[in-house]
Amino acid sequence: VQLVESGGGSVQAGGSLRLSCVVSGYTDTRFCMGWFRQAPGQEREGVAAIYGEDEGTYYADSVKGRFTISRDTTKNMVYLQMSSLKPEDTAMYYCAAQGPWRCSVYWASRLKYGRWGQGTQVTVS
Repeated sequence: VQLVESGGGSVQAGGSLRLSCVVSGYTDTRFCMGWFRQAPGQEREGVAAIYGEDEGTYYADSVKGRFTISRDTTKNMVYLQMSSLKPEDTAMYYCAAQGPWRCSVYWASRLKYGRWGQGTQVTVS
C-alpha cells in the first residue's frame, strides 16, 4: 500500500491550492482517508478526513469553510481543496489511511492511521 501526495507549493495569502493523494496497492474503499499537517516544531494535526466518496467528512475547526476533502474511488484518489489560505496553513501536508473501517470521532488522531504518504509542502506568505 502506497500513498503519494502532490500539489503543494507556494502561494500568497488568500490563494488556493489543491492537494492530491494517489492510493495504490489496494482498492478497498472501506478506509478512512485523512489529511494531516505538521509545521516545524509542532505536532502533526488532523485537517480533514473522509469515508467512502461522500459518506462522511470531518474537518478541523481551523479549516472549516475553507478546505474541502473529496475522494474519487474510481481513480483511487483523495483530494484536499484549500481556499482562502493563511500563513498559519504553512506546513507539510500528509495523506493517511486507516481501516478498513469508518472514520470515527477520533479521526484526527494520528495514532489511528497506519499508512502515510511522504508529504507535500505548502507555504503561504
